Amino acid sequence: MSLTCHIHASEDLRFTEVEPAVPGPHDVLVRLGAAGICGSDLHYYFHGKVGAFVIKEPLTPGHEASGIVEAVGSAVTRVAPGMKVAINPSHACGQCDYCRAGRDNLCRNMRFLGSASVYPHVQGMFRQHFPMHEQQLTPVDSDISLGELAFAEPLSVALHGVHRAGDLMGKTVLVTGGGTIGSLTVMAARLAGAARIIVCDIAQRPLDVAASVGADHTILSTEVPASELQDIADISLEAAGSAAALATCLAATRRGGRIVQVGTLPAEGLHFPANSIMARELDYVGAFRFGREFDWSVQYLTSRRLDVRPLLSAQLPLAQAVDAFRLAADKTRSTKVQLTG
Repeated sequence: MSLTCHIHASEDLRFTEVEPAVPGPHDVLVRLGAAGICGSDLHYYFHGKVGAFVIKEPLTPGHEASGIVEAVGSAVTRVAPGMKVAINPSHACGQCDYCRAGRDNLCRNMRFLGSASVYPHVQGMFRQHFPMHEQQLTPVDSDISLGELAFAEPLSVALHGVHRAGDLMGKTVLVTGGGTIGSLTVMAARLAGAARIIVCDIAQRPLDVAASVGADHTILSTEVPASELQDIADISLEAAGSAAALATCLAATRRGGRIVQVGTLPAEGLHFPANSIMARELDYVGAFRFGREFDWSVQYLTSRRLDVRPLLSAQLPLAQAVDAFRLAADKTRSTKVQLTG
């Protein structure tokens, strides 16, 4: 039997035990190695929704994970039992206009694991065993830990955000939010050639973590007047999912600069100074999930070109998921909390 986690509604998490699925011809049965708790998972648990994506049936969350291949379907050639794998939670159709244009993260028929964006929901990886299409698996033969490998998905988000930011060579970059995505964005921006990286947050611990992975300067925004944040960056990336953080980006980005929204802002909307965008000729772009960046992410992790270990705060067994969610929500104690099989 295999333990599976389901969120039924706000703070209503239950477990069931089911027989592991028998993989189809091109499917693979994966045993959970490590699975990170993301901000969207927290929203599903504490609020029953993420932005406009509302839980309408029991949802197994979890979209950033690694695992071990347990069994393979008859036509599988990409992986074999016993292999360590990175797991791409995106399963694009490959046929729509966006996929054909090379923007598969915008696929019209996307099946993204652990998401209530479609109904029936796409079940995620907070379970001991789960089936996966072989195309979503990248075999890894290095000595990287399963915990590190589970960072492939959030690192892909950061890499995509930096890719959307354009040329960072020699630029001053502001990142709002020093959590997992913010800190990974710091790493990605450094890889892209940023000369100076500033991180703002409302709490000290995330700033300390961001500094440990390469931020040049950190700002505790609750103690710094807004006037001191004016025109301090060429490029800003909003990675906090906060209206106040976006306001900081709008003020801090110099004329002719660019703002990239990576975080998910409140679904009810917010006041937006459109005239400032116009008069200062700011570029405002979104960065949604990722595409080919997943392959880059696995390469950076397995080669240890990037070291994500400072971001891993704790690992708890799947059966302690509620405790893990509460720890992950406490940013004074954690950055990334993972569940293990």
